[in-house]
Amino acid sequence: MKHWFKDQHFRSLLKNSSYLGVSKIVAALCGIATLALAGRGLGVILFGSLILITSYVKAVSGLSKFQSWQLIVRYGGRALQGELDDFKSSTGFAFALDVLSGIGGMLVGVAILPFVAPWVGIAPDQLWLGIFYCTLLPVLGAATPTGVLRALDRFDLISWSDTVMPIGRVILVTIAYAARLPFGAYVAAWYVTDLAANLYVWLLAWRELRRRGLLEGIRPTLRPESLPGAWRFAINVNLTASVQAAWGPIARLVVGGLLGPAGAALFRVASVLSDSAGKPADLLSKAFYPEVVRMDLTSKKPWKLMLRGTVLASGLALIAVLILLVGGRQLLSLLFGAQFVGAYQALVILMVVPFLSVFSFPLPPMLYALDRADGPLKARLAGTLLFFLIIAPLSWSMAIVGAAIALVIGNAATVAVMMWQLFNEHRRVRPRKTQGRAA
Repeated sequence: MKHWFKDQHFRSLLKNSSYLGVSKIVAALCGIATLALAGRGLGVILFGSLILITSYVKAVSGLSKFQSWQLIVRYGGRALQGELDDFKSSTGFAFALDVLSGIGGMLVGVAILPFVAPWVGIAPDQLWLGIFYCTLLPVLGAATPTGVLRALDRFDLISWSDTVMPIGRVILVTIAYAARLPFGAYVAAWYVTDLAANLYVWLLAWRELRRRGLLEGIRPTLRPESLPGAWRFAINVNLTASVQAAWGPIARLVVGGLLGPAGAALFRVASVLSDSAGKPADLLSKAFYPEVVRMDLTSKKPWKLMLRGTVLASGLALIAVLILLVGGRQLLSLLFGAQFVGAYQALVILMVVPFLSVFSFPLPPMLYALDRADGPLKARLAGTLLFFLIIAPLSWSMAIVGAAIALVIGNAATVAVMMWQLFNEHRRVRPRKTQGRAA
């Protein structure tokens, strides 16, 4: 493996993912502590209500936002090499999309909440809290600043910004727990920290653009004439992100509607702990995309980088999975209390998801870099359709264990379709041996 570290792209991947890794470790520890305190302070039912309110807003955000950071990386990823026109154009386009989707998402989210609240388990007396939380949507939907920082290779700043919300939230929730404050105080803690974290990353991006003298020439626009295929790419990425929301906030809302707030609470606790085992793959994915768009996809280098990243992520994920399988029951009891031990069986099943993420993390970036933005969308549509077809009967027959099985099957279907797509793309772009001999 020594020769791997001679590869500049692999070293860059490790450097950038390590920046994100430090922040994610802090965020994970603070996040688990926050949920543990909230679970103990509120109990299973109210904790589940908190999860449902915040999940509703995250679901609306996931459905409406355009994942505009991918536009900036896709079209402005060569900014470090002096190609600034496309960087500025894509940044202006991304900003306009953020404003449009954020305000539109807020209006739609507020309008439909009274109608969908009974279906997802949000109680009538908590409806006003959900409407209040919807006012965050214009900020939550903005991804332009992270796209700017990724394109400019400032993953160190992203890592700092990623710690603002979890550190602030654990402080506020600790105060609420110690002072035995009511349910509304916990919702306020979530709201304030989400707002502060998103505004902070905007500040960092603006400062970086000003420092490099790149602010001039960035204009919000919905007509990116200099970016070929930008609208098609944006729509495909938006639809993919919308479908992806099914695996997080929408899944929690569905579980809440099927099994009530208590079921949503147990499912959320199990998914949070299982997600922690998949963090290495998530970190590498975020650092992998900006790296691969700078590479020649007809060469062997990006494919080697993909395989090396997969090996690295699998080793880290295996350690985390073993820890959770051996000590998961004790960890649930210690952190959340005896009333949350019922999440253990679901946790064991959800341990399959981190292994799937290890093998799938390079797939969407590779397909995007190959100009196959429709690939991840089709794969996630297939997996999501299967997930929604089976979650209700499985949940009714096996409670949260059934919901966990449905999530694993849906993820597995998504990964299988993307692997098949990338295999076909690899055959298409790789140089033919006969051509290589003739040259």
